Amino acid sequence: MTGLGDIGGSAVDAVMERVGRGVGRVQERKPLPYDLLESEDAYLVMFDAPGVEPTDVQVRFVDGEVQVRADRFRAFHEGFDTRFPGRGLALSGRTQLPPDAMVDAEDAEATLTENGTLEVRIPKDTDTTDVPLSEAGDEEAEAAEDESEAADEDDDSADA
Repeated sequence: MTGLGDIGGSAVDAVMERVGRGVGRVQERKPLPYDLLESEDAYLVMFDAPGVEPTDVQVRFVDGEVQVRADRFRAFHEGFDTRFPGRGLALSGRTQLPPDAMVDAEDAEATLTENGTLEVRIPKDTDTTDVPLSEAGDEEAEAAEDESEAADEDDDSADA
């Protein structure tokens, strides 16, 4: 026979679990907090990723944006049952580098610190012949204009 206390306890457990899972889903939808730092030779993006293991982190660089995804797991603790599963398990974050940033994404490094901070270091591209994407169109237009002016001058000298 089930007592009134047992029914109330199981109802509270069910509510706590649902609320906890809802809190976890909200956390999963919220992007990881980050800081973006810059030095003379690199950008450093620091994401808060507590409870993540290095093997559970994916870092990508796409179109000037650092993208991070981390899947963390709940450890089993013998003798304990989960009453409130409130931590999100699938976390993600992203940040856009400045539009004039020229970086060497191939040499980027990601490190997970002991306190759960994911540090992504992206070195700046030291090849001075490169032009930031935001200025490349302007230089091509100027070069075409210079060629057009030179051709006009040649036509003028041929007419004289």
